[in-house]
Order: sequence, then C-alpha cells, then structure tokens
Amino acid sequence: MSSAGGAFTQILLDHGHGAAGVAINSAPTEGVKTVPLAQVKATFPVLKNPANRHRAVGFTHEQWHYAFTNTLSEEESRRLYGRYHIPASGSIFWGSALANIHPGHQDTWVDYGNDDRAPLLFISGSEDHLMPPKIQQSNAKHYTSDTLTEIKEFEGPHLLTASPGWEEVADYALAWAVEHARG
Repeated sequence: MSSAGGAFTQILLDHGHGAAGVAINSAPTEGVKTVPLAQVKATFPVLKNPANRHRAVGFTHEQWHYAFTNTLSEEESRRLYGRYHIPASGSIFWGSALANIHPGHQDTWVDYGNDDRAPLLFISGSEDHLMPPKIQQSNAKHYTSDTLTEIKEFEGPHLLTASPGWEEVADYALAWAVEHARG
C-alpha cells in the first residue's frame, strides 16, 4: 500500500493482522517528526487552508506532477494525472500533520515495540517529494521490536507503482513478503 495505505498497513500489522506488510512511500505514523522541505511543498495545496481538513482536495496538474510524478515527462505525467488523480481526503493529510501535536494517541499511532507484529518492509522512491526517503528511514528507525523491519529504495517518484520499472518494485515486494511471511 502507498502513502496513507502505508500508514494503514503499519496500523493493521500492529493490531495483529497480516502475515507480512509492505508500505510503499508510506505516510509517517505518529512519532515520526521528520518533515523534509519537499514534503512541505508537496502537501501545501492541502494544508494551506484549515477548511480543507473537512473536505476532499484535488491538485492541479502542476501540483500533482511535483508531488507524484516529478521524474516523469510532462506527457507521461499528464496521462497518469488523467488516469489516477482524484481529490483526496484532507483529513488524512491534516491528521498526519497534527499527530505529533495533539496529546494522546492519534489515528496513526502504532506500538513500535510490538514484538507480535508481522515483518514490515518500507519501499521508498529515491525522488519522492510527497513522502521522501527520509520519512521512510525515520519511520523504520522508530521500530524497536525484534520483528524484522527493512527499507528498500528504488529509483523514482512517489508514484512508483505506475512509473517505468514498476514491475521490479512489485516483484521485489512480493518476493520479500512471501519470504518473510509469518505462518
């Protein structure tokens, strides 16, 4: 799962669901405070207006290109924008942004010391602006359990799963999950 799906994957594993988890360019879970400048720029269209917390927010093509397909040609980026762009829930972005400010556990909290969770692989796009590699690295470093947690970086943008070479990413994720799945 990618972005918010990566955070959901971590939450599901923490709650005992799944045999293995793969989080592709995952949004950070609570406690991950790394905020690279590229991420600030990529999320600004949603976070610039507090009213966006309660509605779906779309990106212009230029905003989407920066956040999702920055390594692809203009033509390919526009094609993918037409196919995949949909307004996203502002509450997901705002929840992630505020998770480390509000007291108590928030929606994206996981127990980093949970030895009972399944193995977890973070996959990161080297040129991802929305969830840069530093976020995946910081998120993975928070895990203190003895359960396997790994990071693999591939060349490419946030939208690794629709970019050239997506097959290599998919094959690696599947092979890793099969090899490390709990019975």
